Amino acid sequence: MISKKRKLLENIRDFIGIIVGSIIFGIAYSWFLIPFKVSPGGVGGIAQVIYYFVGIPAGISMMIINIPLFILAWIFLGKQFGFKSFFGMFMGSIFIDLLNPELLYKQFTFLREFINTQYWAFTDNILLASIAGSVLLGVSLGIIFRFKGSTGGTDIPVAMLKQYSGISIGSGYWVIETLIIFSIGVAFRDLNLIIWGYLNLFITTQIVDITAEGLPYVKGAYIISKFEDVIKDRVINELDRGITIFHSEGGYSGEKQNVLFIVINRRQVTSLRRIVKEEDPKAFMILVDVNDVMGDGFKTRTIDFQQS
Repeated sequence: MISKKRKLLENIRDFIGIIVGSIIFGIAYSWFLIPFKVSPGGVGGIAQVIYYFVGIPAGISMMIINIPLFILAWIFLGKQFGFKSFFGMFMGSIFIDLLNPELLYKQFTFLREFINTQYWAFTDNILLASIAGSVLLGVSLGIIFRFKGSTGGTDIPVAMLKQYSGISIGSGYWVIETLIIFSIGVAFRDLNLIIWGYLNLFITTQIVDITAEGLPYVKGAYIISKFEDVIKDRVINELDRGITIFHSEGGYSGEKQNVLFIVINRRQVTSLRRIVKEEDPKAFMILVDVNDVMGDGFKTRTIDFQQS
Protein backbone atom coordinates (compact mmCIF):
# COMPACT_ATOMS: atom_id res chain seq x y z
CA MET A 1 0.00 0.00 0.00
CA ILE A 2 1.53 3.32 -1.06
CA SER A 3 1.54 5.90 1.75
CA LYS A 4 -0.17 9.24 1.26
CA LYS A 5 3.15 11.06 1.65
CA ARG A 6 4.80 8.95 -1.06
CA LYS A 7 1.79 9.40 -3.32
CA LEU A 8 1.95 13.18 -2.81
CA LEU A 9 5.67 13.28 -3.60
CA GLU A 10 5.11 11.21 -6.75
CA ASN A 11 2.37 13.58 -7.90
CA ILE A 12 4.56 16.62 -7.24
CA ARG A 13 7.38 14.96 -9.21
CA ASP A 14 5.00 14.21 -12.08
CA PHE A 15 3.68 17.78 -12.27
CA ILE A 16 7.21 19.23 -12.19
CA GLY A 17 8.23 16.83 -14.95
CA ILE A 18 5.20 17.82 -17.04
CA ILE A 19 6.06 21.53 -16.59
CA VAL A 20 9.66 20.93 -17.73
CA GLY A 21 8.40 18.98 -20.75
CA SER A 22 5.88 21.73 -21.51
CA ILE A 23 8.61 24.40 -21.53
CA ILE A 24 10.59 22.40 -24.11
CA PHE A 25 7.32 21.82 -26.01
CA GLY A 26 6.77 25.58 -26.19
CA ILE A 27 10.36 26.19 -27.33
CA ALA A 28 10.06 23.59 -30.10
CA TYR A 29 6.97 25.19 -31.59
CA SER A 30 7.61 28.89 -30.94
CA TRP A 31 11.32 29.07 -31.71
CA PHE A 32 11.55 26.67 -34.65
CA LEU A 33 8.41 25.07 -36.10
CA ILE A 34 5.78 27.80 -36.25
CA PRO A 35 8.03 30.52 -37.75
CA PHE A 36 8.75 28.30 -40.76
CA LYS A 37 5.22 26.84 -41.02
CA VAL A 38 6.57 23.31 -40.58
CA SER A 39 4.88 20.89 -38.23
CA PRO A 40 4.69 17.12 -37.75
CA GLY A 41 0.89 17.25 -37.86
CA GLY A 42 -1.14 17.21 -34.69
CA VAL A 43 -3.19 19.97 -33.13
CA GLY A 44 -0.05 22.12 -33.31
CA GLY A 45 -0.27 21.99 -37.10
CA ILE A 46 -3.91 23.08 -37.09
CA ALA A 47 -3.12 25.87 -34.59
CA GLN A 48 -0.30 27.00 -36.86
CA VAL A 49 -2.72 27.45 -39.79
CA ILE A 50 -5.17 29.36 -37.58
CA TYR A 51 -2.33 31.59 -36.34
CA TYR A 52 -1.26 32.63 -39.85
CA PHE A 53 -4.73 33.06 -41.34
CA VAL A 54 -6.77 34.34 -38.39
CA GLY A 55 -4.12 35.79 -36.09
CA ILE A 56 -5.10 33.86 -32.95
CA PRO A 57 -1.93 32.92 -31.00
CA ALA A 58 -1.00 29.26 -31.54
CA GLY A 59 -1.12 28.38 -27.84
CA ILE A 60 -4.63 29.74 -27.44
CA SER A 61 -5.72 27.97 -30.64
CA MET A 62 -4.37 24.66 -29.32
CA MET A 63 -6.29 25.12 -26.11
CA ILE A 64 -9.51 25.99 -27.96
CA ILE A 65 -9.17 22.85 -30.10
CA ASN A 66 -8.11 20.57 -27.25
CA ILE A 67 -10.84 21.41 -24.73
CA PRO A 68 -13.72 19.93 -26.79
CA LEU A 69 -11.48 16.96 -27.62
CA PHE A 70 -10.96 16.34 -23.91
CA ILE A 71 -14.71 16.58 -23.33
CA LEU A 72 -15.30 13.99 -26.09
CA ALA A 73 -12.60 11.78 -24.63
CA TRP A 74 -14.19 11.98 -21.17
CA ILE A 75 -17.59 11.04 -22.62
CA PHE A 76 -16.52 8.25 -24.98
CA LEU A 77 -13.27 6.96 -23.46
CA GLY A 78 -13.78 7.52 -19.76
CA LYS A 79 -10.97 8.68 -17.46
CA GLN A 80 -8.15 7.50 -19.68
CA PHE A 81 -7.30 11.14 -20.35
CA GLY A 82 -7.32 12.48 -16.80
CA PHE A 83 -6.19 15.60 -15.00
CA LYS A 84 -2.46 15.20 -15.72
CA SER A 85 -3.21 14.97 -19.43
CA PHE A 86 -5.31 18.13 -19.22
CA PHE A 87 -2.55 19.82 -17.21
CA GLY A 88 0.04 18.86 -19.84
CA MET A 89 -2.15 20.26 -22.61
CA PHE A 90 -2.77 23.48 -20.68
CA MET A 91 0.90 24.09 -19.80
CA GLY A 92 2.11 23.26 -23.30
CA SER A 93 -0.33 25.75 -24.81
CA ILE A 94 0.66 28.45 -22.30
CA PHE A 95 4.40 28.10 -22.95
CA ILE A 96 3.99 28.26 -26.73
CA ASP A 97 2.70 31.82 -26.36
CA LEU A 98 4.89 32.84 -23.40
CA LEU A 99 8.07 31.83 -25.27
CA ASN A 100 7.15 33.54 -28.54
CA PRO A 101 10.42 35.02 -29.92
CA GLU A 102 8.73 38.33 -30.77
CA LEU A 103 7.63 38.69 -27.15
CA LEU A 104 11.06 37.65 -25.85
CA TYR A 105 12.72 40.18 -28.18
CA LYS A 106 10.73 42.99 -26.55
CA GLN A 107 11.21 41.80 -22.97
CA PHE A 108 14.83 40.59 -22.86
CA THR A 109 17.48 42.70 -24.60
CA PHE A 110 20.23 40.08 -24.17
CA LEU A 111 18.31 37.70 -26.48
CA ARG A 112 18.05 40.15 -29.38
CA GLU A 113 21.34 39.12 -30.98
CA PHE A 114 20.11 35.49 -31.14
CA ILE A 115 16.65 36.13 -32.60
CA ASN A 116 16.21 36.38 -36.37
CA THR A 117 13.63 39.13 -36.84
CA GLN A 118 12.87 38.17 -40.46
CA TYR A 119 11.27 34.90 -39.33
CA TRP A 120 11.01 35.62 -35.58
CA ALA A 121 12.93 32.44 -34.90
CA PHE A 122 16.27 31.38 -33.44
CA THR A 123 17.61 30.45 -36.88
CA ASP A 124 17.14 31.56 -40.48
CA ASN A 125 17.51 28.06 -41.93
CA ILE A 126 14.40 25.92 -42.46
CA LEU A 127 16.39 22.66 -42.33
CA LEU A 128 17.97 23.52 -38.98
CA ALA A 129 14.61 24.72 -37.70
CA SER A 130 12.91 21.47 -38.76
CA ILE A 131 15.54 19.24 -37.18
CA ALA A 132 15.90 21.26 -33.97
CA GLY A 133 12.15 21.71 -33.59
CA SER A 134 11.39 18.04 -34.22
CA VAL A 135 14.07 16.81 -31.81
CA LEU A 136 12.95 19.20 -29.07
CA LEU A 137 9.30 18.32 -29.69
CA GLY A 138 10.11 14.62 -29.40
CA VAL A 139 12.08 15.21 -26.19
CA SER A 140 9.25 17.29 -24.71
CA LEU A 141 6.54 14.76 -25.51
CA GLY A 142 8.71 11.93 -24.20
CA ILE A 143 9.23 13.76 -20.90
CA ILE A 144 5.52 14.55 -20.59
CA PHE A 145 4.60 10.90 -21.32
CA ARG A 146 7.22 9.65 -18.84
CA PHE A 147 5.54 11.68 -16.10
CA LYS A 148 2.08 10.32 -17.01
CA GLY A 149 0.89 13.41 -18.84
CA SER A 150 -0.24 14.11 -22.38
CA THR A 151 -0.70 17.10 -24.65
CA GLY A 152 -4.09 15.84 -25.84
CA GLY A 153 -4.35 16.55 -29.52
CA THR A 154 -4.35 13.60 -31.87
CA ASP A 155 -4.01 11.14 -28.98
CA ILE A 156 -7.76 11.50 -28.49
CA PRO A 157 -9.14 10.96 -32.03
CA VAL A 158 -6.67 8.09 -32.47
CA ALA A 159 -7.93 6.46 -29.27
CA MET A 160 -11.51 6.91 -30.49
CA LEU A 161 -10.66 5.38 -33.89
CA LYS A 162 -9.06 2.44 -32.11
CA GLN A 163 -12.07 1.86 -29.89
CA TYR A 164 -14.85 2.29 -32.44
CA SER A 165 -13.33 1.19 -35.75
CA GLY A 166 -10.78 -1.43 -34.71
CA ILE A 167 -7.96 0.34 -36.59
CA SER A 168 -4.55 -0.07 -34.96
CA ILE A 169 -3.05 2.80 -32.97
CA GLY A 170 -0.12 3.12 -35.38
CA SER A 171 -2.41 3.22 -38.42
CA GLY A 172 -4.69 5.67 -36.67
CA TYR A 173 -1.84 8.09 -36.04
CA TRP A 174 -0.71 7.94 -39.67
CA VAL A 175 -4.26 8.57 -40.92
CA ILE A 176 -4.81 11.59 -38.66
CA GLU A 177 -1.34 13.08 -39.09
CA THR A 178 -1.41 12.60 -42.88
CA LEU A 179 -4.69 14.50 -43.14
CA ILE A 180 -3.27 17.37 -41.08
CA ILE A 181 0.11 17.50 -42.86
CA PHE A 182 -1.57 17.54 -46.30
CA SER A 183 -4.01 20.21 -45.09
CA ILE A 184 -1.08 22.41 -44.01
CA GLY A 185 0.55 22.07 -47.44
CA VAL A 186 -2.72 22.93 -49.20
CA ALA A 187 -3.57 25.81 -46.83
CA PHE A 188 -0.21 27.51 -47.38
CA ARG A 189 -0.08 26.47 -51.07
CA ASP A 190 3.36 24.96 -50.56
CA LEU A 191 3.73 21.24 -51.18
CA ASN A 192 7.27 21.37 -49.77
CA LEU A 193 5.67 21.74 -46.34
CA ILE A 194 4.21 18.24 -46.76
CA ILE A 195 7.71 16.81 -47.18
CA TRP A 196 8.98 18.82 -44.21
CA GLY A 197 5.98 17.64 -42.20
CA TYR A 198 6.74 13.97 -42.80
CA LEU A 199 10.43 14.51 -42.00
CA ASN A 200 9.42 16.19 -38.75
CA LEU A 201 6.92 13.43 -37.95
CA PHE A 202 9.58 10.74 -38.42
CA ILE A 203 12.17 12.51 -36.26
CA THR A 204 9.66 13.40 -33.56
CA THR A 205 8.26 9.86 -33.19
CA GLN A 206 11.75 8.37 -32.94
CA ILE A 207 12.87 10.85 -30.29
CA VAL A 208 9.62 10.43 -28.32
CA ASP A 209 10.24 6.69 -27.97
CA ILE A 210 13.87 7.15 -26.92
CA THR A 211 13.04 9.88 -24.39
CA ALA A 212 9.96 8.21 -22.91
CA GLU A 213 11.24 4.63 -22.80
CA GLY A 214 15.01 4.80 -23.25
CA LEU A 215 17.09 2.96 -25.81
CA PRO A 216 16.32 -0.75 -26.15
CA TYR A 217 19.16 -2.49 -24.34
CA VAL A 218 18.01 -6.10 -24.48
CA LYS A 219 18.53 -8.82 -27.06
CA GLY A 220 16.76 -12.14 -27.49
CA ALA A 221 18.64 -15.13 -28.89
CA TYR A 222 17.29 -18.34 -30.43
CA ILE A 223 19.88 -21.13 -30.65
CA ILE A 224 19.61 -24.53 -32.36
CA SER A 225 22.54 -26.84 -31.71
CA LYS A 226 23.39 -30.48 -31.20
CA PHE A 227 25.39 -29.38 -28.17
CA GLU A 228 22.53 -27.59 -26.47
CA ASP A 229 23.27 -28.96 -22.99
CA VAL A 230 26.84 -27.62 -22.96
CA ILE A 231 25.75 -24.23 -24.32
CA LYS A 232 22.93 -24.06 -21.80
CA ASP A 233 25.25 -24.80 -18.86
CA ARG A 234 27.83 -22.23 -19.96
CA VAL A 235 25.20 -19.51 -20.44
CA ILE A 236 23.77 -20.16 -16.98
CA ASN A 237 27.19 -20.26 -15.30
CA GLU A 238 29.10 -17.60 -17.26
CA LEU A 239 26.38 -15.12 -18.19
CA ASP A 240 24.09 -15.74 -15.21
CA ARG A 241 21.02 -15.88 -17.43
CA GLY A 242 18.12 -18.29 -17.46
CA ILE A 243 17.14 -20.25 -20.53
CA THR A 244 13.80 -21.39 -21.94
CA ILE A 245 13.73 -24.56 -24.03
CA PHE A 246 11.21 -24.86 -26.87
CA HIS A 247 10.51 -28.31 -28.24
CA SER A 248 10.33 -28.05 -32.02
CA GLU A 249 10.39 -30.06 -35.21
CA GLY A 250 12.33 -29.39 -38.41
CA GLY A 251 9.97 -28.33 -41.18
CA TYR A 252 11.90 -30.17 -43.89
CA SER A 253 13.58 -33.03 -42.03
CA GLY A 254 10.82 -33.68 -39.49
CA GLU A 255 13.57 -34.16 -36.94
CA LYS A 256 12.74 -33.39 -33.31
CA GLN A 257 14.99 -30.71 -31.86
CA ASN A 258 15.17 -28.19 -29.04
CA VAL A 259 15.48 -24.43 -29.40
CA LEU A 260 17.19 -22.46 -26.65
CA PHE A 261 15.78 -19.00 -25.99
CA ILE A 262 17.82 -16.49 -23.98
CA VAL A 263 17.25 -12.84 -23.06
CA ILE A 264 20.51 -10.94 -22.47
CA ASN A 265 21.86 -7.41 -22.18
CA ARG A 266 23.52 -5.99 -25.29
CA ARG A 267 26.93 -6.07 -23.63
CA GLN A 268 26.60 -9.86 -23.23
CA VAL A 269 26.01 -10.51 -26.94
CA THR A 270 29.73 -10.89 -27.72
CA SER A 271 30.16 -13.37 -24.87
CA LEU A 272 27.16 -15.39 -26.05
CA ARG A 273 28.50 -15.51 -29.61
CA ARG A 274 31.85 -16.71 -28.28
CA ILE A 275 30.24 -19.47 -26.21
CA VAL A 276 28.13 -20.74 -29.10
CA LYS A 277 31.01 -20.61 -31.59
CA GLU A 278 33.38 -22.44 -29.23
CA GLU A 279 30.91 -25.23 -28.51
CA ASP A 280 29.33 -25.61 -31.94
CA PRO A 281 30.62 -23.66 -34.97
CA LYS A 282 27.69 -25.06 -36.97
CA ALA A 283 25.03 -23.87 -34.52
CA PHE A 284 22.10 -21.82 -35.86
CA MET A 285 21.54 -18.62 -33.84
CA ILE A 286 19.13 -15.72 -34.37
CA LEU A 287 19.52 -12.42 -32.48
CA VAL A 288 16.50 -10.12 -32.20
CA ASP A 289 15.80 -6.79 -30.52
CA VAL A 290 13.56 -7.05 -27.47
CA ASN A 291 11.38 -3.96 -27.05
CA ASP A 292 10.65 -4.56 -23.37
CA VAL A 293 11.18 -7.19 -20.71
CA MET A 294 9.81 -7.58 -17.22
CA GLY A 295 11.55 -9.86 -14.78
CA ASP A 296 14.53 -10.45 -12.53
CA GLY A 297 17.66 -8.67 -13.73
CA PHE A 298 15.92 -6.38 -16.23
CA LYS A 299 14.37 -2.93 -16.03
CA THR A 300 11.10 -2.51 -17.90
CA ARG A 301 10.76 0.31 -20.47
CA THR A 302 6.97 0.42 -20.07
CA ILE A 303 5.44 3.64 -18.78
CA ASP A 304 2.39 3.41 -16.53
CA PHE A 305 -0.19 5.91 -17.76
CA GLN A 306 -2.58 5.16 -14.91
CA GLN A 307 -3.85 8.55 -13.83
CA SER A 308 -3.64 9.49 -10.17
